[in-house]
Amino acid sequence: MSSRSCPAAAGDATAEELLDRARGLVPPALAAARAATGFGGRWKAIAARLERVPPCLSDLSSHPCFSKNSLCQELLQSVAATLAEAAELGARCSEPPKAGKLQMQSDLDALAGKLDLNLRDCALLVKTGVLSDATVPAAQAEATAAAGGAQTDVRELLARLQIGHAEAKHRAVDGLLDALCENEESVLSALGRGNVAALVQLLTATAPKVREKAATVLCLLAESGSCEGKLMSEGALPPLIRLAESGSLVGREKAVITLQRLSMSPDIARAIVGHSGVRPLIDVCQTGDSISQSAAAGALKNISAVPEVRQALAEEGVVRVMINLLDSGVVPGSKEYAAECLQNLTSSNDNLRRAVVSEGGLRSLLAYIDGPLPQESPVAALRNLVTAISPDSLVSLCVLPRLVHVLREGSVGAQQAAAAAICKVSSSTDMKRVVGEHGCMPLLVRLLEAKSNGAREAAAQAVATLMGYPPNARDVKKDEKSVPNLVQLLDPSPQNTAKKYAISCLLALSASKRCRRLMISHGAIGYLKKLSEKDVAGAKKLLEKLDRGRLRTLFSRK
Repeated sequence: MSSRSCPAAAGDATAEELLDRARGLVPPALAAARAATGFGGRWKAIAARLERVPPCLSDLSSHPCFSKNSLCQELLQSVAATLAEAAELGARCSEPPKAGKLQMQSDLDALAGKLDLNLRDCALLVKTGVLSDATVPAAQAEATAAAGGAQTDVRELLARLQIGHAEAKHRAVDGLLDALCENEESVLSALGRGNVAALVQLLTATAPKVREKAATVLCLLAESGSCEGKLMSEGALPPLIRLAESGSLVGREKAVITLQRLSMSPDIARAIVGHSGVRPLIDVCQTGDSISQSAAAGALKNISAVPEVRQALAEEGVVRVMINLLDSGVVPGSKEYAAECLQNLTSSNDNLRRAVVSEGGLRSLLAYIDGPLPQESPVAALRNLVTAISPDSLVSLCVLPRLVHVLREGSVGAQQAAAAAICKVSSSTDMKRVVGEHGCMPLLVRLLEAKSNGAREAAAQAVATLMGYPPNARDVKKDEKSVPNLVQLLDPSPQNTAKKYAISCLLALSASKRCRRLMISHGAIGYLKKLSEKDVAGAKKLLEKLDRGRLRTLFSRK
């Protein structure tokens, strides 16, 4: 065990010798407490505590691990020191007072606190299994000794979080941080609910450094992905939220990162809202450093994925804050989270869509999309918003050139969202014309080749919609890739959700003899026979057209 984790050397005395010494100090301490004059109520309470010491010592000495662990020796040293102090204070109270009443009152309160701590620690070691958990088996102890004793005894460190005074726990947290850096798995495998509870309690410790280190350990545990249940069951959320609200720079950062990780669970996201955790996260987005700001934005993004809390987020002002992050976020991660948050907020709520538009969110999203390699979230947010603005505004705000930019340069997810947005804005003949004039048709035809089924479906739906305007249909007809790409989307497998749109497009093209030949040469008839058997809409009609065209070709050759 590292020296940092051990509060005091146990000395050369054995556990049995220390036990005899402590037992021997109980009678004089009790006698002094009963003979003390002044502060009768306090001395009576102290005497009652002293009477509980012998049974606790008996329970401790009968534990199978009593003589095998330094925790027992350290506790017995502490008990002996407390008993000696009780005897000394009792003797002073039997003499004319040498100190003021307030000082003696303070000393008695401190003594009562030490006795409570000793009794609690003794019960904890005996009744909760801490002593057994912290005791290294002989074989492991020998292996550790053979290795030079360099490996930290994780179980003893975890036990020290639960017993002893604040400084001892502080050193135990230091040792635990070292252990997590050396071998995270060994800590996670030994971690119990009592250990987590002790760490959670340290989040409210008086010393800021202790709070910071406890928050750092809990942050590492949360990021491991295996401790969410323990953290929640031990009430970690309220102190984490308080730390995010008013902690030191380090404490706030670690608390917010922990909340971000925990909020990935919808249930925990709801609990954060229920514990008034949204406002501190919003404040960090506005005033925090880059790491804290990004983590807070990530937590709000996670929370916004839960539909029933979106209105509560809006009422706290999250829309304006996310737009500000889009405009002036310190790091790219903050902007990405802000865009995802706006995407979630506007996914199904018309009021929130109007709120984002009225706050200027559309312009901020468009400016963000202008960057290289546009990502899915801002384009998906834009897709959600296009129905909340007029066609004239779409044109005046240059939305369509941005969508063209995404179809050319964006990620596949962004291209899919752009195709869906184009489909939404193309409800009128005039908008179909404007979209076609911006050069979208060839880009959508290329998107039919995407590996993502969702992107292929969105592209096919957009092409089918836009072909309702004859000049767009002519552009598709002229494109050499259009028929081959559409025929490939006739694949009858259930995973292919684009086939109904592909049939619609091919039906519109089937008036052309050249296009029919291309469809046949690329295997459309085989696909259509299978789709006709499954009664897919339009498949039988397209098959009949191709069969008739093929027969006419055969007869013309004769």
